[in-house]
Amino acid sequence: MATEVQEKVDLGEDNALGCEHYKRKCFLISPCCNKEYTCRICHDDNEVHQLNRRDVRLVKCMKCNEKQKVQGCCYNCGIKFGNYFCNICNLYDDDTSKKQFHCTPCGLCRIGGRDNFFHCIKCDVCLALELEGNHKCIEKVSHDVCPICRDDLHTSRRRLHVPKCGHLIHFECYASMLKSNVYACPTCSVSLVDMSDVWESLDGELANTQMPDEYKDVILDILCRDCHKTSKANFHVVGLKCGECGSYNTCRN
Repeated sequence: MATEVQEKVDLGEDNALGCEHYKRKCFLISPCCNKEYTCRICHDDNEVHQLNRRDVRLVKCMKCNEKQKVQGCCYNCGIKFGNYFCNICNLYDDDTSKKQFHCTPCGLCRIGGRDNFFHCIKCDVCLALELEGNHKCIEKVSHDVCPICRDDLHTSRRRLHVPKCGHLIHFECYASMLKSNVYACPTCSVSLVDMSDVWESLDGELANTQMPDEYKDVILDILCRDCHKTSKANFHVVGLKCGECGSYNTCRN
């Protein structure tokens, strides 16, 4: 949201200053177009180019309108621009309930509290502590886009889900998949949830569905997407059951 709009809606108590994305007391002066925006998201929503927050060199105080170099407090009126300030990312935020912290290996600020996360060197992303030594590592897995919404994962402000296959996906995208009865990873097709009840149901359906005589003895080579092993299965319209793990998440090999 540009300055002229912000000044109409944000005058008032200090804790009301900012935009819908961040509560802060300064505007960023974007070096790319020399315009004043409350944050990079407001900038990107209104321009045809993107703002690299690290390139910002000047800010403007929302209280006294003094332009100055990037710093934690206004040198003119002394107001603190944000209760959280990162001089690497040029990030200001008054809402410290987010528990912001800067992760040096990630190269950006995260939320949720430093003590609740660890940085996985191979995945190159901060993960919840309970996943330390308990997740499948994939080289720089976060340096990609969400397979559903196609938004960048590494810099995402949205919660991420880490399935057992290791391919990251936005949690809300994951939840939307489940609501749509899609249970396989969109990247590698491994089952995202415990499907044992479904496989058991298919066992019963398969047993009660007779195939025509010309198909009864047809044997196929199949590949299981869950255990990644090959086996043979009788051709059946209900599904092809893995001979190794019992999954029906299979394909012809």
